Amino acid sequence: MWCVGVLNEEYRARMYDLLKLYALPLDKAQPVVCVDEKSKQLLGDKRPSLPGKVKKIDYEYERFGTQNIFMGVEPLAGKRVTSVTDTRKKEDFAIFVKELVDVHYPDALCIHIVVDNLNTHFRGSFVKTFGEEEADRILARVQFHYTPKHASWLNMAEIEIGIMDRQCLNRRIPTKQMLIDEILAWEQARNAQKKTIQWTLTPQKADEKLGKHYV
Repeated sequence: MWCVGVLNEEYRARMYDLLKLYALPLDKAQPVVCVDEKSKQLLGDKRPSLPGKVKKIDYEYERFGTQNIFMGVEPLAGKRVTSVTDTRKKEDFAIFVKELVDVHYPDALCIHIVVDNLNTHFRGSFVKTFGEEEADRILARVQFHYTPKHASWLNMAEIEIGIMDRQCLNRRIPTKQMLIDEILAWEQARNAQKKTIQWTLTPQKADEKLGKHYV
């Protein structure tokens, strides 16, 4: 929490909005879904590894490009949705959100989506990808909640990405298909176990911790 921006009025307003959102009970009609992205470099071994009690891997490796991973996690439901893409352009984000709306939450009245301030996370991405009419249809069922600038720690998708890194991605993966397969297996296992995220920071606790820095 020490790596934060200027705690001005806008920062506090966005922070309070998210903290109040996180305090709401589970509601299937209005799910709260935190969304973020991360890149993963595809790496392969130049030489075969040596099996044994401790696997020995040569320090040299080959690079096979980089993939983007979208993470959407509904903390209270213990549900996460992932997608691997070649890029993280406006079209990629718009298609991922459309999938959330039409495939994963088709019965939700409003999906509250927490995102950071990346320039792809706005209405223009949907208009560019789908046109005005389809963009309006998708966004009619979405409400975006933006983290304050320099405060991505307020997005719980970062927590889930950290867990995915430790449990699934902390090794060399050489191909896109292997990356997709490994992430899907991890996602299905986590969802089957309904692994939730318990958020404990409240507006009151935030004021106690950060109040002396408010401007």
